[in-house]
Amino acid sequence: MPPKAPRGATRTGRRLRKTGGLLLSLLLTLLGLLLVTFIIGRVMPIDPVMKVVGERASPAQIEAARVAMGLDKPLIVQFFNYMGDVLRGDFGRSISTGHPVAEDLRRVFPATLELASLGTLIGVFVGIPLGVIAAANRGGWIDQVARVVALVGYSVPIFWLGLMGLLVFYGILGWVGGPGRQDIIYDGMVTTHTGLLLIDTLIAGDWGAFRDAFSHIILPASLLGYFSLAYISRMTRSFMLEQLSAEYITTARVKGLSESKVIWRHAFGNILVPLITVIALSFGSLLEGSVLTEIIFSWPGIGSYITKTLLAGDMNAVLGGTIVVGTCFVALNLLSDILYRVMDPRAQ
Repeated sequence: MPPKAPRGATRTGRRLRKTGGLLLSLLLTLLGLLLVTFIIGRVMPIDPVMKVVGERASPAQIEAARVAMGLDKPLIVQFFNYMGDVLRGDFGRSISTGHPVAEDLRRVFPATLELASLGTLIGVFVGIPLGVIAAANRGGWIDQVARVVALVGYSVPIFWLGLMGLLVFYGILGWVGGPGRQDIIYDGMVTTHTGLLLIDTLIAGDWGAFRDAFSHIILPASLLGYFSLAYISRMTRSFMLEQLSAEYITTARVKGLSESKVIWRHAFGNILVPLITVIALSFGSLLEGSVLTEIIFSWPGIGSYITKTLLAGDMNAVLGGTIVVGTCFVALNLLSDILYRVMDPRAQ
């Protein structure tokens, strides 16, 4: 009878298999993302050659441009060339701006990242306590308010809220800055280190520029944060209700523990792991779904960049932006899965 493997070796092997499976899933997902974007670029009724050479080019010029762009090769060869370029960070050149797409994305992505991050923070710090308190007071007025807040967050179009917000808080009350990322008098005054304007102004110690940047970002970030907290509070309430009905909660109460300890230490402690996935998905949704918000507030982020280049038929820019957003979403899912395994020993 062969000797049994040590328990530690068995556990290590299991972790390696799970890690390998996770990495394989990640690679297949990214490969699928590249394949989908490649197909979209080929089926769109926009000829990239004509966008480059113009409609008045001669047939010889058109054919020369097609050969130079590699579009005369078989599709499978084009796909592998496309994949190789993307892996090197080469998304081609934007017709709209005349710059490499990668350079444009490095310029616009921090604006979206800053906006989505602040929106997620608002959603987390408001949505989680709201969901916990609503579950602890099930059927009470706080619970009813939380459910209405979540319902409105899911139902009201964000473009309407954005326009009303600009009208009231900027146009009438003057409490916040207007469209754009900052006033023109501060444009270019702060050295860019991270691309995140709030952080860069703090590094520079320019409090005037910081207050101006904050006044411009707070309204669009609050709108995104409202939609984030609607989702997070709803999921938090659902998780908490499940935990508060469990037997161990009844046991804790019988032992005489205070209600705050029962709720926050025991019940809330057991929902932290699934909440990580909820927060990651919410953040990813704000990264990819802030297009309307960026357009309404003239926010120079990746969403407005993709929209403008799509209307201009600039497929290199559109596909490059799509790949970056999709990769971020995949990376966030991977990060949430890793944190899930770290925080929950049962997932090892």
